[in-house]
Amino acid sequence: MKNTIALVYDFDGTLSEKSMQEYTVLPNLGVKDMELFWSSIDKEGKKHNAEMSLVWMRKIIELARQGEKRITRAYFKKCGRDIEYFPGVTEFFKTINLYVKNVSRGKMNVRHYIVSAGLKEILDGISIRKEFHNIFGSEYFYDEKGLPHFPKVVITDTIKTQYLFRINKGKELLSESINEHTDENDRPIPFENIIYVGDGLTDVPAMTLTRKSGGHSIAVYRNGSKLGLSTCKSLLTASRVDFAAPADYRKNSELFQYVTSVLDLIVKKYEFGCKREQNRANL
Repeated sequence: MKNTIALVYDFDGTLSEKSMQEYTVLPNLGVKDMELFWSSIDKEGKKHNAEMSLVWMRKIIELARQGEKRITRAYFKKCGRDIEYFPGVTEFFKTINLYVKNVSRGKMNVRHYIVSAGLKEILDGISIRKEFHNIFGSEYFYDEKGLPHFPKVVITDTIKTQYLFRINKGKELLSESINEHTDENDRPIPFENIIYVGDGLTDVPAMTLTRKSGGHSIAVYRNGSKLGLSTCKSLLTASRVDFAAPADYRKNSELFQYVTSVLDLIVKKYEFGCKREQNRANL
């Protein structure tokens, strides 16, 4: 029986209210109207039938060159410090770790992951970085001067599913192939032990894969957001998620109760499996 639980989070709109680039990177590059900026990215992407992540990653490089701004890996990492989170996020991970330890009587443990279309360079600098076993995000290739030259890793809504398989199979390095068959018994984190937390339609492929593979998905929305609430309702109606709740990670919040309910179920299944295996061994 596998005793590791993985909580996998989207980032923008899930742990933080805004896109990570909006806190420091874009304002420092002279972008004042975020809505207009993202609208122009969307328009350009549709015009050229391009992947949106590639469009905004290229645009950041262009704005830096136009404004003669030196942006490096270290600069992006520094920008991560200014990101603000939804209520309770900073305490959530330790609280969940302790909860699982107590409810499983020390027999199970938790790993936290981020799978985001945003920049890994920024995420490596966030104040809660130490809480995560691994972070997957889009990345730049840097030239000999240390400046971003072009994207080397791009994570989109469908590519997020690749990283769920990496977590499932224990092959978290991009240099490791996940295409070869791996027996279920050799996978360190079965999908039944995975909980995916996201905020919108870009998370649908990951949510759907997780649930269809035996895991669980939870949708969150910004409190007071009619659009976010409507999206979460549609996800519930389509059975793409188990629960939907406001993005309030504080202990005893609605979201906290849903997460712990799923954790209780996973622990019970683990205990059941252990008893079954013990019974087989004793016969």
